[in-house]
Amino acid sequence: MDERRWRRHGRGQAQTSLLPLRTPTRPSRTNLANTVSCCYCDYKISALNTPLYHFGRKQAKLLKIWFSIGVGFSLTALLGVTLILVRELGNILHLFHGSSDLSSSLLFGFSPQMYGSRLSVADAGYLLLSTLISVSVHEFGHSIAAASEGIPTEYIAIFLAVLFPGALVALNYELLEELQPFTALRVYCAGVWHNAVCCAVCALVLFLLPLILSPFYIHGESPMVLDVPSTSPLSGYLSPGDAIVSLDGKRIHNDQEWMETTALIDERTLQSSNLSKSFEGLAIVHQMKGYCVPTSVIEESNEMLFIENQSACPDDLTEFVAVQCFNSSKSDNVNIEDGISQRQRRHCLNAKDVVKLNKCGDGWVTEITKGSSCLCSQEEYCLNPVPLPGSIWVEITFASPYSPECLHLGRNSFPASGASDFSEHKCGGTFVFVGDLISMAHSVRLTAYQPRWGFSFSAHLPNILEKSLMYTFHVSLTLALLNSLPVYFLDGESILEVALCHFTSLSPRKRAKVMRACLLGGTLISTLSFMRIFFINFW
Repeated sequence: MDERRWRRHGRGQAQTSLLPLRTPTRPSRTNLANTVSCCYCDYKISALNTPLYHFGRKQAKLLKIWFSIGVGFSLTALLGVTLILVRELGNILHLFHGSSDLSSSLLFGFSPQMYGSRLSVADAGYLLLSTLISVSVHEFGHSIAAASEGIPTEYIAIFLAVLFPGALVALNYELLEELQPFTALRVYCAGVWHNAVCCAVCALVLFLLPLILSPFYIHGESPMVLDVPSTSPLSGYLSPGDAIVSLDGKRIHNDQEWMETTALIDERTLQSSNLSKSFEGLAIVHQMKGYCVPTSVIEESNEMLFIENQSACPDDLTEFVAVQCFNSSKSDNVNIEDGISQRQRRHCLNAKDVVKLNKCGDGWVTEITKGSSCLCSQEEYCLNPVPLPGSIWVEITFASPYSPECLHLGRNSFPASGASDFSEHKCGGTFVFVGDLISMAHSVRLTAYQPRWGFSFSAHLPNILEKSLMYTFHVSLTLALLNSLPVYFLDGESILEVALCHFTSLSPRKRAKVMRACLLGGTLISTLSFMRIFFINFW
């Protein structure tokens, strides 16, 4: 949150300034009293006044060019958010059809993923740190811009209003009033401009981070597990330092692919379950995950007759059912009697042994079947695991590159051949997860970076840098857009007021009316939009 304590530029009537009415020509060294109350407290800093003033005066020519570019950007941003406000007004009045989430997000730079209601303690720390960085960048922009115009900083204050942190820069308003309109715009637009530049820097560093860290980390090969909480369904299967190689046979390269693939599998399974309601009692190879099980294994297994779909498999075995193939040569020879027999007969098999067999069916994420529903030989049957209600069967292949066995072999990369290579060298393996796939995917913390020299605390460093940059990007974007809004008490008010001074065809009274109408409308629409976003995402 940002607040200006300046007297606004260009008003003809006398006003009471919130600043100390001093007219120093050099930075002030006056001792400042901090404010503490039940709803507001601040801490005023004056130690930076002299360094900032000297820097601004020494680099005045370059800084004026720099902040003149910022004026163009800020005026464009003001126009852009004003158009979005008009769109939001139409959404509130139901004049437009369709979702308004995009315009609301653009209006405030809002990201539900970043400012969600499930912020952990670590995320709250990232949010606090990024807020301090973004607000500091914003306020230093105002201070340096003012110094380049010969206006010293009275003080910089960090405040806490109720529960909202923020900062402000106090300038000598009498000197500010003497500036030409465009010169004043350079000062008023400096905060928005610096937040925009901060966003660009964060995005660039995020893009180049794999290259910057490449001497120390491997990026994009397989996501590495940073933490597995005891409440996670994967606890006991994965450990910190393990790398997830594939999901249902599809190679996973980073944590984003992990989330996207789990969402894809969940969606395809839901579609398959809806379709299978038309074929109750008979498993059909359509979006089904099957395994080619030899006839000898089936004959040796515990075959049981199920009545009313009640499972009788022991706890250490999993229930499988034979599936009927549509377009294989074997399905053409299946008569009605065989079909009834398969419909009634189920098999209890060991899932650890079954996952090592060849796959069939087209429910796998990868193109295993290559256009055919069944790839099993004449001596094999395509068996499909019987899913529990609300559960999804998924194979997870992992590697343990930092285990003693793998370190002894000197394995630094993962082959794409699958789980067999890992199992042979005891560097990993494959296990089956059955349950809520989306909750499972969110229950582990992953990173796309793997240390080149052993797993230690340094493995968390890229994740910390990524999180810090991402939060700083979003908070700076939010500050830039909020301060571009034509609302009361933010930079947009000052920018709009000075910009209207350039419309010489309007009399001062008409400019004041336009100013009040824009600020009142912008504040009202922004408040309603913010309340709607709050209730949609947090209520």
